[in-house]
Amino acid sequence: MSALARSGVRLALLSFCALLMLTQLQLGWAAASGGPALAVDAGASKRHPISPYIYGMNFADPALAAAIKLPVRRWGGNSVTRYNFQNDTSNHASDWYFENIPEDNANPGALPNGSAADQYIDQNRAFGGQTIMTMPLIGWTPKTRALTCGYSVAKYGAQQNTDPWHPDCGNGVRPDSSLITTNDPTDTSIAITPAFDQSWISHLIGRYGKAAAGGVLFYDLDNEPMLWNSTHRDVHPQPTSYDEMNSRTAAYASAIKATDPTAQVLGPAEWGWTGYFYSALDEAAGGAWWNNPVDRLAHGNIPFVEWYLQQMKAYEMAHGKRILDYLDLHYYPEANGVSLSPVGDANTQALRLRSTRSLWDPTYTDESWIGQAVQLIPMMHNWVNADYPNTKIAISEYNWGALDHINGALAQADVLGIFGREGVDLATLWGPPAITDPGAYAFRMYRNYDGAGSQFGSTGVSAASTDQSQLAIYGALRGKNALTLMIINKTGGSLTSNVTLSNFTASGGAQVYTYSAANLNAIVRGTDVAVSAGGFTGTFPASSITLVVIPQAIPPDTIGVYRNGSFLLRRSNTSGAADVTVSFHPGSKPYPVVGDWIGQGFDTPGVYDQATGNFYLRDSYTSGNPNHILTLGNANDLPLSGRWNATATHDGAGVFRPTNGLIYLRNTLTTGFADYVMVLGSPGDLGLAGDWIGQGYDTPGVFRPSKATFYLSNKRQGTVYADLAVVFGLNTDRPFAGDWIGQGHDGIGLLRASTGQMFLKNVLQNGSPNINFAYSTNGDIPVAGNWNIGSGSPPPPDGLIVSNQTPPQAPTLPPPASSFDG
Repeated sequence: MSALARSGVRLALLSFCALLMLTQLQLGWAAASGGPALAVDAGASKRHPISPYIYGMNFADPALAAAIKLPVRRWGGNSVTRYNFQNDTSNHASDWYFENIPEDNANPGALPNGSAADQYIDQNRAFGGQTIMTMPLIGWTPKTRALTCGYSVAKYGAQQNTDPWHPDCGNGVRPDSSLITTNDPTDTSIAITPAFDQSWISHLIGRYGKAAAGGVLFYDLDNEPMLWNSTHRDVHPQPTSYDEMNSRTAAYASAIKATDPTAQVLGPAEWGWTGYFYSALDEAAGGAWWNNPVDRLAHGNIPFVEWYLQQMKAYEMAHGKRILDYLDLHYYPEANGVSLSPVGDANTQALRLRSTRSLWDPTYTDESWIGQAVQLIPMMHNWVNADYPNTKIAISEYNWGALDHINGALAQADVLGIFGREGVDLATLWGPPAITDPGAYAFRMYRNYDGAGSQFGSTGVSAASTDQSQLAIYGALRGKNALTLMIINKTGGSLTSNVTLSNFTASGGAQVYTYSAANLNAIVRGTDVAVSAGGFTGTFPASSITLVVIPQAIPPDTIGVYRNGSFLLRRSNTSGAADVTVSFHPGSKPYPVVGDWIGQGFDTPGVYDQATGNFYLRDSYTSGNPNHILTLGNANDLPLSGRWNATATHDGAGVFRPTNGLIYLRNTLTTGFADYVMVLGSPGDLGLAGDWIGQGYDTPGVFRPSKATFYLSNKRQGTVYADLAVVFGLNTDRPFAGDWIGQGHDGIGLLRASTGQMFLKNVLQNGSPNINFAYSTNGDIPVAGNWNIGSGSPPPPDGLIVSNQTPPQAPTLPPPASSFDG
C-alpha cells in the first residue's frame, strides 16, 4: 500500500549508568563472549507504574488465557463491526464474501441471553480477565440469523471469486475487476443508531452489572473505520472522513457513557500508519493523493489522530464529561515478512528483532515503505499530552509474527518489555499463539513463569543495556518483595554481562528462570544464586529470555493501637511502651486508618469520620492539618487502605459496609467514584485488606465474628467468594493485617480486648499464632504498618504527641450481627 511517510516526534535516548566492580555470579551456562553492560536503578525517582493490561490478547483460547492469567481479552476485528447481539450473528465483510454467519448457539430462542458475546465474557470472568467489547459505529448490523451475503451472484451477476461452500456469495468484484457498487445494504443488514449500542450495554449490565461493579470494563469504538470503504464496502462504500468519525464518535461514545458512566471507552481503533495522519476520504482521490489531502487540508492540515483528540477535548469542555478514555491505535510493523508471517530466513529473523525499535527509538529508521523513525509510543504520548491530556494510550491490535518459533517469542518478549517501559496503558495481541507455542512462553515469562502464578513486577524501574540489539533488559519491582529483571538475548551465541544494581538491597538468593531455543517446551529454573550489593555477572544463553528474581530486604510491619484519639505505635512486635505517639482525631466519630499515602516507603496515620464518610490523612508524624481529605462511603462504614492497583505507587482508600458486605475501593486520594466495587462476606463481618499472596497489590478480606474465621479474597471487584478461609481467634477479637516478618505478603492478626493480647499469624492456614504478646487496653482499635522509615524523614522522638486537641471517646466496632455464608 503506497503512502507518504510523515515526520514523527523525537524521544531523548536513555542515558546509561556507569559500571561498578561486581561479584561474579555463575549461572552454570557454557562459556560465552562478552556481552553489553546492563544497569538497573530502582531509586524512587526512576520508578513508574506498569499497567497489567499491556499483556492482553484478542480472542485468546480460554486455556491459554487461564495458563498465562490473561488480564484482558478483546472481542475485536472486522467481523465484530457488524455483530448483532440480538440474533448472535456477524457479517464477515471482505474477510469472507460479505456473509452473515450466525454463531453456533445451542439455544437461540433464549437470545440475547447466551450469545457468543455473553459466552466470551463468561470465559473472561472465569479466568479473572477483563473484557474489551467492540461496539458498532458503522450504522448497520445483520438483520437475521439466516446465512445471507452482500453480493449475490444471482442478483448482481458473475464475480471473480465465490464462496466454495455457498457459490451464490461473491466477493463483489466483477470478472473485469470492476467493483459492484449498486448493491442493496439491506440484503444482509438493517440500519442501527446509538440506541442499539445502549440496548446491548443495558443487556450486559443486567447480566454482569456496571463496569464499577465487575461488569464489562472496556468498550472499543468499532474497528479500523478508515478501512470501512474496503472491508465493509457493501454497506459503507463511501470513504470515512474526519467529520464522520467525529460525529459518530460523539454520538456513540456519549451513548455508551450515558448507559454506563463507569465504563472505559477506547477509540478510534485505527488500522495503521496512514490512518494516523489522513482519512479514507484523503486517500480515495488516488494517485499522489498525499500531495493534496483534501480532507486533512479542510481541517487545518492537522493529522487525523491529533484532530480527533482535539475534538474529544472540545466535547468534554462543551458537555462537562469525558467520552474517550483511551487513544487506541493498531500497529503492524510494515517491514516485509515480519507481521502476521512465518519465521522466514535469517535476514527476516534479524529484521524482526530490529523492528521492535519502531515502537520507541528515534534513531531507528523503519525498514519499510515508511522509511523514517516511527516512534509509535512516544508519538502517542506527545499527541495526548498536547491535544487531550490524561487520555491513556492503547494498542489493541499488533503482531510481530513467528509466534510458533523462538525468534517470534524473543520479539514478543521484547515488545512486552517495551510496552511496560514506555508507559503503554493497554495492549492486546492479534493472532494469539497456541498454548504450546514459543510465543505463549513469552507471555508466561511475564505472567506465570513458575506455573504458580508468579509475575513480572508492576512498578517499572530504570534498566538499560549498552547494546539493546544484543541484550535487552527490563526491570520492575514486584510489590515490596522482589526486583524482577527480564533479559533477552537476541543473538545466536551466549553472552556474559555485568549487571549493576543501584538503590536496591537484595536479601537471599536470586531465582533464575530461562526460556530458550535449547528447550522450547518449558521454562527452566536454574540454581538460585547470590547477588552482591553492587550486582552480579550473568551468562545468558543464545536466543533466550531469562528472568532473574531478586528478593528484596523488606522491613516487617509492626503493630499499634488507636486509643482515645491517639495512635500508639510500636517499632517491633513485642510488648513495651509506644515508640511513636501521634494524637490525630479530626471529625466527630473518628476511626483509625493508616497507609503510605504518597509512596514514601512508610505508613502514616489517618482517620475516617464514621459520621460523615470523610477521610483525613497525614503524610508525616508531625502536627498539622490533614494533607488529604476525601469523601467515600456512608455513615458507620469501616475504613480500608491499600494499593488497589498493581500500577499504584501509593495507598488508596476504601470502605467496608458491615450491613451488607459491600466494599468500595478508590485508587486516588480524591473524592469520586470507586474504582473497584465488590461484595464479600455477610452482614456483621468486619473488613480488612492485605496482599495475601504477594501479587503486588492489596485485596479485601473479612473477619466473621460468629465463626471466628477470616475470609480473604485475591480479587478486588465483583461479587466474589473467598480464596482463603482461616479459622483463627475468638468471636470478640478485632482483626487486622500486616507482613509481620518481611516475607513479601501479609499475614493476619487479632487484638483480644479482654486480655490486651496481640496474636499475629504469618501463614494463612488454620492453627496457632506465630507471635503472641500484650499491647493493648480495653477499647483500643488495632492498626499495623511500617513505622520504620524507608526513604523519608525519621519519625518524631519516642512519645511525642503532635496535637493537643481534646480527644473524643474512642469509637467501638459495630456489634456482630447474625451472618450467613457468602
